[in-house]
Amino acid sequence: MSINSIRTLLEDSAVSHPSKTAIVFNEKSISYEDLLKKVNQVAFYLKELDLPKGSRIGLYSNKGIDQVIAILSILSTDYILVPLTRLLKPEQVQYIINDCDIKCIITDRLKLESIEEIDFNGHIISYETAHKDIPSFEEIYKYYNKPFKHDVNGHENAVITYSFGITGQPKGIVISHRNLIDSARVVSQYLELREEDVISGTLIFNLDYGLNQIFCSLYKRATLALHRFILAGDFYNHLINDKVTVVPLMPVNISNMFDEDEHRLPSSDLLSNVRVLTSSGGNVTVKMLKGLDKLFPDAKFYSMHGLTEAFRSTYLDPSQIHIRPDSIGKAIPDVELYVINEEGKECKPREVGELIHRGGYIYRGFWNAPVETAQRFKSIQILKDVIDLEGQLTDEIVVATGDYVYKDEEGYFYFVSRHDNMIKTRGFRVSPYEIESVVANNLPQIEQCAIFSVPNEEIEEEIVMVYSSRSELAPKEITFELKKHLASYMIPSKIIYKKSLPLVPSDKNKINKEELKNELLEK
Repeated sequence: MSINSIRTLLEDSAVSHPSKTAIVFNEKSISYEDLLKKVNQVAFYLKELDLPKGSRIGLYSNKGIDQVIAILSILSTDYILVPLTRLLKPEQVQYIINDCDIKCIITDRLKLESIEEIDFNGHIISYETAHKDIPSFEEIYKYYNKPFKHDVNGHENAVITYSFGITGQPKGIVISHRNLIDSARVVSQYLELREEDVISGTLIFNLDYGLNQIFCSLYKRATLALHRFILAGDFYNHLINDKVTVVPLMPVNISNMFDEDEHRLPSSDLLSNVRVLTSSGGNVTVKMLKGLDKLFPDAKFYSMHGLTEAFRSTYLDPSQIHIRPDSIGKAIPDVELYVINEEGKECKPREVGELIHRGGYIYRGFWNAPVETAQRFKSIQILKDVIDLEGQLTDEIVVATGDYVYKDEEGYFYFVSRHDNMIKTRGFRVSPYEIESVVANNLPQIEQCAIFSVPNEEIEEEIVMVYSSRSELAPKEITFELKKHLASYMIPSKIIYKKSLPLVPSDKNKINKEELKNELLEK
């Protein structure tokens, strides 16, 4: 058995901590010993399907203990897990099925109806018994009790994740078994996770940040407490009742935590178990940090920056979060980061360039997408003018991230924009992210803000700001505040108020700027 597989972690956990609670969800829980038993039963059934090695198995369901069992069962075979978030519409699920040729889908009773709308002729397995022709986990647990063994190779493909954006069709990123182990190891190290920790499983399991909750729990023999974030009050009950100590979040979760009236928020004493908070996937505002400080005064907050093509690049040490809250931090262990300009030269401090990721946690590439893979996964020769390659193997792969960043004099990195999102106006490159950050930090009455551009022959592109708030603000008031913090060429020429902003259907963390832009251009 490979030492670089989640399967090995699961087996070792069942031997060393058989009776310890592995997963808890509401009133249900399962020990490490019973978790391995159920994973073995489902994995045995999957192997009996006799699919070709490397076949893709989709997971399309709501959160629960059976969902984690399904994930670990697929990773115990030589099949590949393809998470299909429950937020996806049937046509998006259909796209992924076709793109990576999914042979089997594991689902729940609620999602069976959606699958019936899809053109899928492969195997379907449900958690609950729902139809006489569809096998279920309930039946598998009852009838499949034969021993299961499988030697997982750490270098084999384990997972393909898809993320639907605003435009275009997504490409699946291929992740190996070793990638999963490496990510659990490094996060457990710099977060200083412990065996006695209870890790909140609030994030959905469609991308690596969410899946990492499961793997870190296994790596440290900790307990994973699952939760579906719907209402802020229920989330706080989860933290209190499950005695959660580690809370991975996204900025949208942090915002939703403070949807409650202030007088209905719990006291910090009730949340004193929480010792670690993490966030990735977007900007954490000063307002969010103030709220977290009040609720979790003794917890360490880690702001992190990840990639599609590699598990993670940076984290900001908690001691720096109030000193430089806009920074994405420094490289995580085993990673080297460089900022280069268009000529391939290393950028000076505060000069914006592309972030290059070298070292650990680099994924395998994009599924069936050689052009996209070639754009991001580069030979180390891209750094020939930055580091000394003499005597080094020159077939090493690095990631040209497409992230525009700069580094300050102390070596801290700051995100500016994605390459594809940069606005070119009046001869300058402008980051929408930078303007949105200024709005978030200096205009607290604005609830949501989207910055994008529309064509303008005279200045190349014209900057537009669309925002939502409880009531409309005078454009001059907004412009006056922005001019205090931004260069004149960065000030939006159009400022538009809307009661609410449209979101990307498959990702409620993202404002649908494409829809806003189309609305404006059609007028």
